[in-house]
Amino acid sequence: MELIECLEKRCSVRDFTKEDVPDDILMGALWAANLAPSAGNQQSRDFIIVRDADIRYHLAKAAHDQHFLSEAPVLIVCCANMDRIIMYGSRGRELYCLQDVAAAIENMLLYVTCKGYGSCWVGAMDEKRVAKILLLPPHVRPVAIIAIGRARRSCSKPPRVEIERLVHWEKW
Repeated sequence: MELIECLEKRCSVRDFTKEDVPDDILMGALWAANLAPSAGNQQSRDFIIVRDADIRYHLAKAAHDQHFLSEAPVLIVCCANMDRIIMYGSRGRELYCLQDVAAAIENMLLYVTCKGYGSCWVGAMDEKRVAKILLLPPHVRPVAIIAIGRARRSCSKPPRVEIERLVHWEKW
């Protein structure tokens, strides 16, 4: 599948089959994530792969009861690593590491779409609960939970704002 096809096909999947996601697909997604740009090439992001049903259940609860997370065959919790962005001070901790994680997530989502899998980026969560469930060290902040699996059915994409309304040339 060409990149533009993957971009157009990607949508948020919230209904997955029970089919597992092979390790080579997961590692490919993480490889693609790590190719994303990062501030100062610090790569201030870490990823936790979760297949365990009990942990998926607790993560779904911590994500404000988004139960589809417990039904996806695999979750990847994407985290900002504050130790790896320390050279940029507070701006690094408050912004750059989040940008690093977001860029990595988008690469991951496009990769799995190109490989025929569905995904959903979930940012709504109780970070402290997620950190406790995953035993995260204090310098690691959970930013998003990505559900990955085979989509049970095709999803429809929400309408997009016309590009002409979003783009400004030279000034606002």
